[in-house]
Amino acid sequence: MPLTEAGIYAAALRLIDEDGVEALTMRKLATVLDANPMSLYHHVPNKEAVLRGVTRMVGAQFRTVTLEDAPWQERIRLLATDFRTLAHRHPKLMAYSFSHQPEFIQPDDPFWTALTAIVAAAGVPRSKAPEIAALIAAVVVGVLTAELNGSLHQWANLKPHGPEADEDGAADAHPGSTGAAPEGPDQDHMFRLVMDTLITGLESRLTAGRDGRHAGH
Repeated sequence: MPLTEAGIYAAALRLIDEDGVEALTMRKLATVLDANPMSLYHHVPNKEAVLRGVTRMVGAQFRTVTLEDAPWQERIRLLATDFRTLAHRHPKLMAYSFSHQPEFIQPDDPFWTALTAIVAAAGVPRSKAPEIAALIAAVVVGVLTAELNGSLHQWANLKPHGPEADEDGAADAHPGSTGAAPEGPDQDHMFRLVMDTLITGLESRLTAGRDGRHAGH
């Protein structure tokens, strides 16, 4: 089968899903494709270009249900949830992309297109829409990064220090306990809480903006 750029990206994604970004090399990719390593360079200049291409390919696969008539709050919840599903479908790639590829979201990406449309539907002034959309994307990506690299689970199990914490710990201790860390809050619940907070904050900002305009009149 002829070597193609799309085929290279697809094979690279399979390797990343299995072993992580760090394990991807041009030589290993060539072996998977049963090709001469030098032949890859006719299509992609280096590993970084492969990673950018794979990220664009995965980003283009993003799909979300279009709910034009639904309240913007419902639409943004669904958009964020679908984006989270995509991130967990390819966790090793997405964790890398979130941390190392600030350009992974492009103006014509399905996620960004849908997000900016929702922000406009919420009533955000046109001049402020890019700023608000960028902040929402940053929060969602930040939470997903913490989920994918395990930080969120670790932080959720942190206990406060001090006498009161020691007393609580002593009171909660059970005879025969092994002292193992608890599972921590459910991450689905925590993601819903993040979206609740984002939506409430945007609602408050929009209300304050309308009240300010009315007061000005």
